[in-house]
Amino acid sequence: MPHASEDSFFKKSTKEDGSAKMEANIDFKGKLILAGLFALEDPARPEVPPAVRMCHDAGVRVIMVTGDHKLTAQAIARDIGILTSDKDRLNENLVVSGDELSDKLAQERANPNNKPDEVEGKVVDWVADKVERYPYMCFARTSPEQKYIIVSACQQAGYIVAVTGDGVNDSPAMKKADIGIAMGIEGTDVAKDASDMILLDDNFASIVIGIREGRLIFDNLKKSIAYTLSSNIPEILPFLLFIVTMIPLPLSTVLILAIDLGTDMVPAISMAYETMEADLMLRKPRDARVDRLVTGRLISYSYFQIGVVQAIAAMFVWFTVWNDYGLNAAPLFGKANLWGFKNAVKDANFQPGQTHPAFSTDGACLTMIANEDFSNPKCYNTALTDELITQAKKQYDL
Repeated sequence: MPHASEDSFFKKSTKEDGSAKMEANIDFKGKLILAGLFALEDPARPEVPPAVRMCHDAGVRVIMVTGDHKLTAQAIARDIGILTSDKDRLNENLVVSGDELSDKLAQERANPNNKPDEVEGKVVDWVADKVERYPYMCFARTSPEQKYIIVSACQQAGYIVAVTGDGVNDSPAMKKADIGIAMGIEGTDVAKDASDMILLDDNFASIVIGIREGRLIFDNLKKSIAYTLSSNIPEILPFLLFIVTMIPLPLSTVLILAIDLGTDMVPAISMAYETMEADLMLRKPRDARVDRLVTGRLISYSYFQIGVVQAIAAMFVWFTVWNDYGLNAAPLFGKANLWGFKNAVKDANFQPGQTHPAFSTDGACLTMIANEDFSNPKCYNTALTDELITQAKKQYDL
């Protein structure tokens, strides 16, 4: 085709409103020959569709917001699973273009009943209603202002919103989101500054791995805390029984320190290395306002279920050991004072909690001593005189 000036290809015409427009000045009909078609495709990464399915299983909604054409966005979203292909659920899909958002914004601005500061809120309410009604959504041909409105609508619908982006146009939405995620390879400096997190490999599947690891850490922390709290009831119950029923102190403070600083620390730390539960990525997201790290349910489970069972089992073992040494449970009650066991004779050379050297430590003798039976001379040393026996009977603190 011979060279022609710009004016020979186009001609100016005037619109109804008086503005100028350009129109083609050449009739190409019958003068061109079709040589072929050339198409470009930018397919999604192969790991994206499985990651999107994993998000759906975990109760995480994925909404695509793009600047592509509506039909292009719809095709990509259906290909990677953001829009469902289930014929029975096609009515749950919704694709909203930026033109629809612009028309809604213009409609609200034209409404004389709306104040200027209420216009954006009306559009946010409209989008939030769509987000709640349609579980599968994507937005096409959106502007930075519209992306900001979409994020605000999702937050208003009760979602914790994470926004990914790589350009300057994504910055307002990333700043508004609860978590802004910038692309580390292709992301601009503006997007990285506006984000809370930078994705080093620009891979959506890495976000899903992050969600899984976060759930695993939260799960293991709850296990560790529950394990640590469960030992409090078994440790305090022996002291309460000692004070209330006057049994010999089953658990000393040294033993409690040995339990807390010795045997409890290693199992509690080992909880951090637990692998994930089979249903970890099948659970719905927790409500951050209610399901915190330590809840009433966890305290009830640790204290009043596991803790009580441990305390009963420990006291049962303690009474069993006493019984093996010839002292059944009944004589133990009321046979202790603030010094410890009552077989301590108080004299000038005696310290609280010590056993008088005159008494035998044989199990049968301990039973007789606890019952104030001094009739068996085998339970005493040869140096035990009648005077000391009389003193023991008098000073045995009941």
